[in-house]
Amino acid sequence: MTMSQLRRPDGLPSHLPADETLVMGVLNVTPDSFSDGGQHHELPDALAHGRRLLTEGAKIIDVGGESTRPGAPRVDEAEELRRVIPVVRELAAEGAVISVDTMRASVAAESVAAGALIVNDVSAGRADADMGREAARLRTHLGTPPVFIAMHWRGHSDVMNDLAVYDDVAAEVAAELAERLADLREAGVEDRFLVADPGLGFSKTAEQNWAVLSQWEQIAEHGLPILIGASRKRFVGALGVDRDQATAAISAYSAEHGAWAVRVHAVPPSLAAVTVGDRLRRSRGR
Repeated sequence: MTMSQLRRPDGLPSHLPADETLVMGVLNVTPDSFSDGGQHHELPDALAHGRRLLTEGAKIIDVGGESTRPGAPRVDEAEELRRVIPVVRELAAEGAVISVDTMRASVAAESVAAGALIVNDVSAGRADADMGREAARLRTHLGTPPVFIAMHWRGHSDVMNDLAVYDDVAAEVAAELAERLADLREAGVEDRFLVADPGLGFSKTAEQNWAVLSQWEQIAEHGLPILIGASRKRFVGALGVDRDQATAAISAYSAEHGAWAVRVHAVPPSLAAVTVGDRLRRSRGR
């Protein structure tokens, strides 16, 4: 994949632009997420924020009911379903393109039944052995399997920081993610519905995150659409500047390099940034 190419997965509505990097808005329905925990925990607040993200220009809303910040405890399945499903159902019924951020096959299945079109699994199926088979079996209201976002991941939040040991971080992240993608394919998930995510902030130090991000050829070697999720993360905050503005700079860089989407908390700055990045990428392509 060259720097001027952008790929999109199948299984999404035709009204989503095919030649633009999309902005995915984060909607955490949790009390303990690192950036916005507790702000949208109740249903009316969650729905209002989801609608606000759409009004601001997000093309996808990523709904999550379990924090994956370092050290966060896991919630049980019933609580995750209680948090997520009403939000997915209501926003999907209003026409929003919904992604569910979950590591549980059961939550993925219930979310797709409620209208979600995308399953965003930060563990790429490692946390739940049934996830790959379930993702291949499910059908969205469009009649296709859900898009499946597979992220590089080494372990749960309580141990992730202890696992940030690499000899060549960009190469090892790419190789480990390739193994997960192979397992998902073996479970029946087709390439045309797969998205790769290098997992910035997960089992990586600040320097390792920058090393991964700077070596785009390693991120792109899977030949799949790419999601970048850097928003407000610790390595961005360590720069000592406004996290949303710094995130927007990464969004511009990602769009210029052909990312399918960027996952962000603050939509307007990243929307402007990907517009610039897309324009540069298209000019380079010509």
